[in-house]
Amino acid sequence: MTPDRNDPTHDDTGEHAVLSDAASVETSGIGILGGHTAQVDVVLPPHEDDDLVDDDVVDDVRAFTEDGPLVIEIHESEVEAAPEVHPEIVAEAVIEDDTVVPESMHAPATGDVEDAVIVDDIPPRPAAPVLDAPSTAVADTGSLPTTRREAHHPGEAVRPQPAMQPRTEVAMTSKRLGEFEADRETADLLTADRLLDPQHIVRPEPEGAWQHFVYSISRRRINLGDGKRARDRKELDRRISAPLSGGARFVPVLSRKGGVGKTTVTTLLGMALADARDDRVIAVDANPDRGTLAERISRSSGKTVRDLVKVRSEVSGYNDISNIVARDETRLDVLASDADPRVSEALSDRDYHDVAGVAAHYYSIVLTDTGTGIVHSVMGATLDLADQIVVVAGLSVDEARLASETLTWLETNGYAEQVRGAVVVINNARPGAPLVRQDELEGHFRSRVRTVVRVPYDPHIAAGSAISYRELQPGTRQAARELAAAVVEGLRSLASAA
Repeated sequence: MTPDRNDPTHDDTGEHAVLSDAASVETSGIGILGGHTAQVDVVLPPHEDDDLVDDDVVDDVRAFTEDGPLVIEIHESEVEAAPEVHPEIVAEAVIEDDTVVPESMHAPATGDVEDAVIVDDIPPRPAAPVLDAPSTAVADTGSLPTTRREAHHPGEAVRPQPAMQPRTEVAMTSKRLGEFEADRETADLLTADRLLDPQHIVRPEPEGAWQHFVYSISRRRINLGDGKRARDRKELDRRISAPLSGGARFVPVLSRKGGVGKTTVTTLLGMALADARDDRVIAVDANPDRGTLAERISRSSGKTVRDLVKVRSEVSGYNDISNIVARDETRLDVLASDADPRVSEALSDRDYHDVAGVAAHYYSIVLTDTGTGIVHSVMGATLDLADQIVVVAGLSVDEARLASETLTWLETNGYAEQVRGAVVVINNARPGAPLVRQDELEGHFRSRVRTVVRVPYDPHIAAGSAISYRELQPGTRQAARELAAAVVEGLRSLASAA
């Protein structure tokens, strides 16, 4: 409840608004000092407009009445049971047992006011809050306090707030094996071989006549596994399909003599790679004269390497390449050479670099069917990009000697390292028994290159038409796969050495 306010008609125009006569005020009812009273002058502030505003005065407390200043009586029982008083109007004054009231604060004792008896020794009593009369000081017009603590303790220095530290961003990184403690494992170790019980794994149906027979009569209870031939085939598939790191790999197929089967070997190698691998493989006919690589596959696009050179700057995806190349049933892409006899300008080294740059963006392995001119400019561009070299030799004395001379020319012209890692293919392009001893020929080339592969005679190839990889004789297809595995292993060894 808000108490009544002072009467605005009261005369408070005197200096400091000090009441002139306090003799008529009964002050003996103040029982704070245990029955001993003191007369004090109550000084009121000048009348202001904000006096009409509620100053949160405690209930039942009046500053003054119409008849004069109000004497406030506070009994001990009321002090103990009094509710919490608002801190803004309570003075935290404590009267000690030896406190003496100054004479200036005593009012003249006249009229009905009884003489105060001074007691020297006053027993100590518990301190009790005393309500202060309104102060004579005018409120400070400076800055207003912003917090309750600042309002109650105006002289106390404001403690600076600690600055907010910027939040540190924690980088989330994955830890692999070796970065954890020794007794902790990463998810990489949760493999199927480790977790699955071999007794409950259903093994695939075995391959092989005897293995399949036992598996059938035992009602699929006895599985002897694959036969030797099946295991060798799967191991060869694994070697061919081994991943290659890095960019595109270039493999040129060389021969200084025509008719030894250079284009045939390029086709077989490309088919074996494309059939077993998941990435893209392309064979480029870089013969500066008329080449026949595109004629060795059953499909044709009608476009040549010259068309790719013209639109190389417009190629933005594999779809642009697929409209120019021809794709075989094994997913081998073939880029044909110019077959028009009216073309007067042959493929140059600059053209080959442009084609190679485009092919390197969309293929993992780029095979190149070169011409017989080893000193041609296209041959120089082909060898500069070569990662693995394949040299084709025939089963005749002059064909074998030319192949060996090719290796010598490469060694003396700065390609000795490529020769040591090269693959020599001994191709039998004639039916019947060869006239030369193949073992002696193979031994010669093994002393100069990394490995040698023999390709037997196949009437399907000797016909000179398109080659179907599925119609090849098993020996021919096996030789092509071994050649593909040897090439991939050579490319992988170069990558690991780098």
